[in-house]
Amino acid sequence: MRILFLTHAFNSLTQRLYVELLELGHDISVELDINDQIAIEAVQLYQPDLIIAPFLKRAIPPEIWQQHVCLVVHPGIRGDRGPSALDWAILNRESRWGVTVLQANAEMDAGDIWASAEFHRRAASKASLYRNEVTDAAVRAVLLAVERFQSGDYRPEPLDYSDPQVRGQLRPRLTQAERAIDWRTDDTLTVLRKIRSADGFPGVRDRLAGRELLLYDTHPEGSLKGEPGALIARCGPAVCRATVDGAVWIGHLRDRHAEHPFKLPATRVIADAIQELPEIVADRHSGYRDIWYEEQGAVGYLHFPFYNGAMGTEQCTRLRAAYVQARRRDTRVIVLMGGPDFWSNGMHLNLIEAAESAADESWQNINAMDDLAREIIATRTHLTVAALQGNAGAGGVFLARAADEVWARRGVVLNPHYKDMGNLYGSEYWTYLMPRYAGTENAERIARARLPMGVREARSLGLVDASFGRAVEAFAAECRERATSLAGVPAYAARLEYKNKRRDADEHNKPLEKYREEELAQMYRNFYGFDPSYHVARYNFVYKVPKSRTPLTIAHHRRTAERLRRIS
Repeated sequence: MRILFLTHAFNSLTQRLYVELLELGHDISVELDINDQIAIEAVQLYQPDLIIAPFLKRAIPPEIWQQHVCLVVHPGIRGDRGPSALDWAILNRESRWGVTVLQANAEMDAGDIWASAEFHRRAASKASLYRNEVTDAAVRAVLLAVERFQSGDYRPEPLDYSDPQVRGQLRPRLTQAERAIDWRTDDTLTVLRKIRSADGFPGVRDRLAGRELLLYDTHPEGSLKGEPGALIARCGPAVCRATVDGAVWIGHLRDRHAEHPFKLPATRVIADAIQELPEIVADRHSGYRDIWYEEQGAVGYLHFPFYNGAMGTEQCTRLRAAYVQARRRDTRVIVLMGGPDFWSNGMHLNLIEAAESAADESWQNINAMDDLAREIIATRTHLTVAALQGNAGAGGVFLARAADEVWARRGVVLNPHYKDMGNLYGSEYWTYLMPRYAGTENAERIARARLPMGVREARSLGLVDASFGRAVEAFAAECRERATSLAGVPAYAARLEYKNKRRDADEHNKPLEKYREEELAQMYRNFYGFDPSYHVARYNFVYKVPKSRTPLTIAHHRRTAERLRRIS
């Protein structure tokens, strides 16, 4: 079928549905919801059999839904309506939640129901739930709805609040007043719930260090206590604030009135107010942990759940040091676990945008990424595995391929390209790694593409070696089984010897340093050259500047129109 996606943004859920439906053989085109006229034009150009709205912030024009079946993906259980579905579910401590696929009509979220799917709600942030449970449920529900639509004889169910299976209700947009934290009375779980209900958007408005700020990225503290509301410690990028029965760590803040009004590490935003705070070292029981190491038998596991998968210069440096330390251990296999939401998305664009010199910080960041990648590539003492629990993008994909093996959870989406960020050339030794693992032809195909990729395609191209496990927990458990087996196979020594001989041969043919020099020469032009495309694209990304048009890479229906325009 010809399916048109009408969506506010090409976000993680939209990309996952795009990949899943393509793999089923459907023709998919995407139109970003810029205004009514453009949406209507897209429908006229593409003449879709079905329209799917994975992520919308406003109603579909009646000129469209009156003429076409439009399936809206709503992140709520049957009967739930309103723009803050997941926010309310977290705040109200719903144990089960879900996704409903309904047909657009004149009343928002009140159309006939084509499919739904439910899940157990973890105690996690809204953003984490959206990327994992909500996305998985949306895939199940949308694929069922598409199958039912194709059958031609399915009749969707009208929304009926008298049905006991319809547990949802119409709720208004959740306000800052309803999320407001009272530090004198709210316990730790309440504070966590309020901030998690607004992470990553819009954040919880609060006063901290004498300023009105938005709070994000919160985690419970295990042992520290203090006067409720007081800042009592700092750890890495985070600050610790006391509650009535404990404390929470706040990793990121946003000052809408500052020179840089976007999310940044908390210690950077309120640096002047925390210099006297004690700085603690994170461990299993206390502190803000964004890097940690553990061992099981002959396998070492290195975790790095960086917020939104962004890796700044300092984070890359710390991760490199932790990796070098792990390599000194008497183990056989090192598994790079990343985090449950992201493995890595490459450079930290927010920190670069906030730097005194964005070009200089970009240069330092990419060099720190390269330093880390080289340590992984040049490891002679261990077999290495990149275990992708969550999505990876840009340099993060190629950093993963620096490992001997790449294992990915089945629902993971990869974006192995830089070009959408102002035609960045990219580094992380990708010009060595891609031909090495994917072959020259596939390497060129990967470099040209600007589209998301599922693990099935990634395996066919050599970016991924194995995929398994739908849920994060199941994937992590199987990773441990496979890694233990890898460390214990009789052929381990022979495999390690072969790996080192091949690396020696590759180095003799063309040293890693040469690849790095060539890549960084291109990156230097991106950062310091006359073409400002990278700096403009980064600014637009960080400041969330709305798109003025849909990229032709995903708007297939506009390619022909664009070619005809150029000819005329």
